Amino acid sequence: MVEIVLDALRTAVLVSGLVVIMMMLIESFHIESHGKWLNRLRASRTGQVLVSALLGSVPGCLGGFASVSLYTHKMLGFGALLAMLIATAGDEAFLMLALFPQRAVLLFAILLVLGIGTGLLMEFVVHPRTLPTRLDDTFETECCEKEEQHPHAPHTSSSRHWGWHRIALLLGVVGFLAVLLSGHLEDAHKLDEEGFHLFDEIWLYWLFAALSLVVVGVLLFGSDHFLEEHLWHHIVCHHLPSIFAWTFGMLLGIGLLFHFIDLQAWISGNTGWMILLAIAVGLIPESGPHLVFVTLFASGVIPFPVLLANSIVQEGHAALPLLAESKGAFLRAKALKVALALVVGYFSLFIFPA
Repeated sequence: MVEIVLDALRTAVLVSGLVVIMMMLIESFHIESHGKWLNRLRASRTGQVLVSALLGSVPGCLGGFASVSLYTHKMLGFGALLAMLIATAGDEAFLMLALFPQRAVLLFAILLVLGIGTGLLMEFVVHPRTLPTRLDDTFETECCEKEEQHPHAPHTSSSRHWGWHRIALLLGVVGFLAVLLSGHLEDAHKLDEEGFHLFDEIWLYWLFAALSLVVVGVLLFGSDHFLEEHLWHHIVCHHLPSIFAWTFGMLLGIGLLFHFIDLQAWISGNTGWMILLAIAVGLIPESGPHLVFVTLFASGVIPFPVLLANSIVQEGHAALPLLAESKGAFLRAKALKVALALVVGYFSLFIFPA
């Protein structure tokens, strides 16, 4: 029992660290570009679908929030919005990249193709419309609005001081880098008798070590505003606790299930029902509940079609602002995604058998 708890704790620390490193890198890239990549839309339905789907493919909630805001400002059509909602995997994408990078890339590619295809079908066949002749509305993300007030962030010497936020972030990243390279977390996530290793390729250790060094550079030269508002408050305070809690909780729960129940034998004979359950859970417009399917797939308990079906329906919490702004669009998108997940999920059983 103690070993199960320790394994879950080690893996939760490892996964949470990798997720936060990737989130910091994406946040830095976004702020460095001053949000301009979110505002350059092509004047065609095809271009809008492609841009929206690509935004959805960006790990995390940033691209999803951007597409929803563009839709509510009448800069995107429903087909483009649907393309993003299918293509995105939300914050779960970070966990997938940490646990099974090769299968994660395959999953993201499938979601992107499905999103683009469904979005184009919706724009040109099901829901044709006239494109706006000009962008009357303005759109800026919260990050961009803050950066306008601090136009030189995140890299400016005039607003860079050695406050406790910078020191705490540096100590955290450097400490995680040291533990990662020391191998103390190497045997994490053993959820079955044969053992499940988080990383089988040694190059992944060095890849994340290099990414961590990039983050160290950002922490050394980033502005106080960028570090405090974007990295500390947004990522460390808002995302990190929930990522760690859900990851540790899911791993601990799965570990206990493996200890007392032959879960793999039951699921292997009920894949069809698991697809339905994955679709039902995917209706929840929030990150967290879907992590159970990510961790079950990572440990070899569920086949790829179950994870694929869940990923089609869920979008993390990217759709929460859509639910607030347009409940009709939210419900229509969910209904269409459920239909798509049913077809693709069961059809993919022939391609990716259990």
